[in-house]
Amino acid sequence: MAVKPNPTKLFQTCQDLEAFLFNCQKRSLEKCQPHWISLSWELPAIDPLVAFSRLFDGGEQLFYLENPNQNTAVAAVGTACHLNVDDKNRFDVAREFVETCLDRAIVGGDSQSPDSGMRFFCSFTFFERTSDRDAPFPAATVFLPRWQISRRGRHSTAVCNLRLDANSNLDRLTRQIWRVLRDLRSLGCRSLTQRSPKRSQTDFRYIDRFKQSVEKALDAIATQSLQKVVLSHAIDLQASSPYNLTGTLNNLRHLYPDCYTFAVGNGRGQQFIGASPERLLQIRDGELLADALAGSAPRGITTTADAHLANSLLCNPKELHEHRVVLHFIQEHLQDLGLTLHPIPPMRLLQLSNIQHLWTPVQATVPDGVHPLQVLERLHPTPAVAGVPRSLACDAIRQWEPFDRQLYAAPLGWLDGDGNGEFVVGIRSALLDGDRARLYAGAGIVHGSDPEKELAEIQLKFQALLKALA
Repeated sequence: MAVKPNPTKLFQTCQDLEAFLFNCQKRSLEKCQPHWISLSWELPAIDPLVAFSRLFDGGEQLFYLENPNQNTAVAAVGTACHLNVDDKNRFDVAREFVETCLDRAIVGGDSQSPDSGMRFFCSFTFFERTSDRDAPFPAATVFLPRWQISRRGRHSTAVCNLRLDANSNLDRLTRQIWRVLRDLRSLGCRSLTQRSPKRSQTDFRYIDRFKQSVEKALDAIATQSLQKVVLSHAIDLQASSPYNLTGTLNNLRHLYPDCYTFAVGNGRGQQFIGASPERLLQIRDGELLADALAGSAPRGITTTADAHLANSLLCNPKELHEHRVVLHFIQEHLQDLGLTLHPIPPMRLLQLSNIQHLWTPVQATVPDGVHPLQVLERLHPTPAVAGVPRSLACDAIRQWEPFDRQLYAAPLGWLDGDGNGEFVVGIRSALLDGDRARLYAGAGIVHGSDPEKELAEIQLKFQALLKALA
């Protein structure tokens, strides 16, 4: 368990910080093992994406997550410690890694902020094993960032994490930390300007394969070996110059304020980004919130057309069935873990700028002893991104999709040492690699699906990224 010293207000000067690190180093010597130190400071209100653009040099692990409508954001840059897992027990291994780090943690600074202290940032690929030797992301990645910048409403918090042992140079560490902190404090109310979408050449090689896969899915559904399978499609883009990560994230958060803008970077120049409408789970003070999100329709150009499309979606038997399957799946798996479900509210519409979904928020109380990663393992993948039955649908996806999903439709998020965490589903997404990008989107195939209509739905989902890539 992390040690939290008193008083909470520390480090008013560089000398205060060095004295604190000196005492931490003594403890490390006494225990004969390194410790992880987490230092927090309240800051004047700053934009974490602006801070991210200052801290990120292109060659570091990164994580970014923002919900503009909730006025929350967190940027994580650099690595204090990390774990890569290529193992079928990846959730258990990740949990053990987090718990080991927390057992050797010392937390100091302005610890009253809800965003202070250690957060571990995680990404899990859709499948536990990848078919690509050169895959940009392993089955699981967990890292404690060197710097974490958060905003919640008008309050901002900076967290610095570092490994401290007998050989650590305290003078050099202190000066480095204080220099970054001074730079962050100087950012003030700086903001980023939106960029025009970058022109790119588009490769549509997978269109015919997608329609063929839909036909195969419909044949399997007709024989009742499958009830539903979610098939994804990808398009590849080539630009004349590298895509700008910060500019693209800034475009996404302005274009889609109802979604989670996210980015995950592997430290080798590749980033997985997107604007996801789907929260897989959020746990705060023992209370869980998950989104049952399935069933979709486009938005209308006029108010009348939009209302007609919304009413059609709310009355569409195919879409309603698809939504109920996802809702019941989430409820069943949460109950199996011992969570106490709250009364389920009526289904409603989640209306985004270019698409609308059937949505039911699911709330539950998490009992002591249930770890966020245990819940995550049970819920991923939901029928909204895999199908029913889940195992057969995943087999079909592996067989019919001509590419590795990697982080597409997979859980991405963070957790802390108090059982809190938040994970989104990596949909409406793209993999950036210099001047190349691969965009992903998917559609649920059930009885009555039409290949041309499913392709049209996917092309509509592609627009979310095409409008934002800078």
